[in-house]
Amino acid sequence: MPRQASRTARIEARIAPDALLIVKRAAELQGRSISDFLVAAAQEIAHRTIDEAQIIRLSVQDQQRFVELLLNPPVLAPALKRAKKAHGRLIASSR
Repeated sequence: MPRQASRTARIEARIAPDALLIVKRAAELQGRSISDFLVAAAQEIAHRTIDEAQIIRLSVQDQQRFVELLLNPPVLAPALKRAKKAHGRLIASSR
């Protein structure tokens, strides 16, 4: 009979005794096992970390400034105009 693949993976971590007491207490308060509590906490912080890395949050004032610059971009400085032309020539010559 073929062996079925495990649906879970195992991780191991060391934890200080005082930290373990806090984790145990929190898990008890939520009616969860320590393992379930740790997995849920790890997933929550992982999602938050990913969101913070991928989502740009702006204040209302910064949002307004961003939109204003998109709708009415500033005039390009001469050096930037030259760089844009040089880039265009470089791209055209590479084709």
